[in-house]
Parts: sequence; structure tokens; C-alpha cells
Amino acid sequence: MIPFEEAQTFVLDACVVLSSKVVPIDDALGCVVASSVVATEPVPPFVNSALDGYALRAIDTAGVSGPESATRLEVVGTVMAGAAMGTVVGKGQAARIMTGALLPAGADAVCRLEQCRVESDGAVVVVAWPVAAGTAVRRAGEDVAVGDIILNTVSVITAGHIGVLANQGMTHVDVRPLPKVGVLSTGDELAAEPGLLPLGMIRDSNRHSLLAMVRQEGWESIDLGVVGDDEIALGRVLDEAAENCDAIVTSGGVSVGDHDIVKVVLQQRCGGTMRWMQVAIRPAKPFAFGLLAGTATPVFALPGNPVSAMVSFELFVRPAGRRLAGHRTLNRLVVPATAEVGFERRPDGKIHFVRAFVRMDVDGAWWVRPMVGQQSHHLLAMAESNALAVLPDGHGVAVGGQLDVMLTDLGRLG
Repeated sequence: MIPFEEAQTFVLDACVVLSSKVVPIDDALGCVVASSVVATEPVPPFVNSALDGYALRAIDTAGVSGPESATRLEVVGTVMAGAAMGTVVGKGQAARIMTGALLPAGADAVCRLEQCRVESDGAVVVVAWPVAAGTAVRRAGEDVAVGDIILNTVSVITAGHIGVLANQGMTHVDVRPLPKVGVLSTGDELAAEPGLLPLGMIRDSNRHSLLAMVRQEGWESIDLGVVGDDEIALGRVLDEAAENCDAIVTSGGVSVGDHDIVKVVLQQRCGGTMRWMQVAIRPAKPFAFGLLAGTATPVFALPGNPVSAMVSFELFVRPAGRRLAGHRTLNRLVVPATAEVGFERRPDGKIHFVRAFVRMDVDGAWWVRPMVGQQSHHLLAMAESNALAVLPDGHGVAVGGQLDVMLTDLGRLG
């Protein structure tokens, strides 16, 4: 067996960041920026009102302290968002103004609509409390100034960033593209179609789970179907997939069985870059990886047991896919947690990744318990977990003990 860290390092060192690509900003969500973006326009582009009210001169309200000393201002016009008012607000004057509208010349503050009173059919506005200069006024360039770096080469584009780019009048951005990942199941025993299951056959769940894991990362998933234990057919599928995929994930055929042909085909197709490993982890011990000759497309050959395939994806495919996409942070967040019940195990030279459920208490402390059903075919327990508890080689962790937990589903924290 080889250490987990060695196996993961071997994979990550072989995966190269994808070449940059200019894409429409609306297609860039989740991508890593390839070239820094500098603002060429101020945001906001002009001085405007932050709310509905009356634009006025702050000095005209300086002496008021309540209804008895209220100031009466002549309303000289209305300024709508998207339009400019030609009239200047002078001494003793105000202008009705809408949120986002250009602040008229002469005005330096806005009185909130709810804090003033209108008289004479809207011709006069009464302000009973002082309004400081700059109140409810958005300055030009207050959010973004010309020359500001709004995206750098470590930025991951969010929905907000897309809005920032749109504010600059940009329609495209240079990014590292999200990888296209093909998923393939192998084995004569797999039934891909619904209906009565023939004796001795099992349903193909891995392909569906792994395709979903690809989509969860925001990557493009490509269904490569099911291939039986046929070296020629498998080689043909891999060759064709390499033309369209940035990475290929297979499941099954990498253990020590007589018909475990995936590792054989990878040896033929990948040459010296291929490595078949027995990794010192449980589950997901058997694993193979290589770069297809000619295209250098990485192929991840995962074990066939459903839980093993998903854990292997978490430990090898996900970090490598993030490297392809240009991310700096590759692995899941790992937090220290307290065991709510005991995590038992025996020494066997392996790290155990235990399917678990983690929660945070009101004080911000993490607590974790193992799921019932830890065998590599117990897919339901994997589905209901939200973390992998990391148990180093040894005798486990007693109730109340501390252990590291890899958070795999932040959306389902207890």
C-alpha cells in the first residue's frame, strides 16, 4: 500500500491548469479569472440619490430643531431616475428626487420622504430637522473608481462579480474554463436500463452518482455510458472521450479480479504515466490514474463499490478538477470536531474515511457521529452523510474525543 498523501500528490502533479478562454460574462459563474480586470468606469457613474425624498442644500436646514423652527423650501422640480433636471437648486429651494436619480446642481443632501411634509399641493416642502451635507447621497466612484482592480487572477467569479463586470459595460471576461468531465461505468454485471433485473446483474448507480458529483462542482458532465469487460470497446470509448473531455472518470475494473480490465487498458493507453495503486485508505483502496497518450487527458479509474467510488471522487477527482479549473484551494474544508459517540476501528495501516453527520452547536463547536452502515456498498448511509470523519490508523476515537472532519455538504449541516 502507498500513503494517501503520495497518491494524491501524484495525481495533482500530473494535472495542468486548463488554458484560458474568453467567455460571455453570463457564462462565467464559478470560473477562476485568468487575467486581472481593471475598472475603466466609475461606479456609480454620477452623484445620485440613495432614496426617495427631496434634494436640498444642507445649509438651509442648519437652524431647524423641530416643528416649531421648521424651514419651508420651494419645490422647483422633480428629478426621475434616468433623467436630468436643468434647474439648479438654490437658496431656500428643493427638488423632488427618486432613488438613483442624478443629484441636481446646487444640492448636497437628500431629506428622506418620510421625514418631511409637503404643502401647497406639492409646491412647498417643510423640513423640521437638520439634514447634514452628504446625507443619502451616493458619490461618483464610491463603489468602484477608475483604475481599481475589480477581479484578480485568484478570484472565483460570483453572481456579484458578474454584476460588477456588467457595471463596467463588459460583455466578456478571460477565465479558466470549467472542466468537461466524462463519466463511464464498466463491467459485464451492470444493468443500465430499468425493468426486471436479471439474476446476477446489478444496477448501474455509480455513473449517475458520479455525474451528479461532477454537476455539483459546476463542471460540465458528459455521460459516456456503460462498457462491459471488453478491452477493445473500452479503449475505443476512452479514445473518443479524450477528444471532448478535459478529464475522464471510470468506475470498476481496478481491483485484483480476473476481469479487472480498466487498469490493463490504461496501461496500454497511458504508458509510463499510468500508475495502479493500492492506497492506504478505507474505503477506496484500489485506484488507477494516467494521462492518455496523444491528448494527455487525465483518467481517474475508481473502484466499483458505490461508496468507494464516491469517496475516491472526493479524495482524488474533485481536487484534481479544481486544479484544472485554476483554483488555489483544492481540498474540502476540514474542521476539528468532538465525537458524540465512539468511532471504533482496528489498526490496519490505513486512514479510514468514515461517513458521518456533523453539526454545529450554538457556541460554534462542531460535533460528529458516524452513520449506521459503513460498508462500501452501503450507499444510503453515504447519501445521508454530510461529512467524512478522518480516522488515522489506530484504535479509533472514544466518546468526547477530538477528530478531524472533512465537510462534504455545507448545505446540510445539522
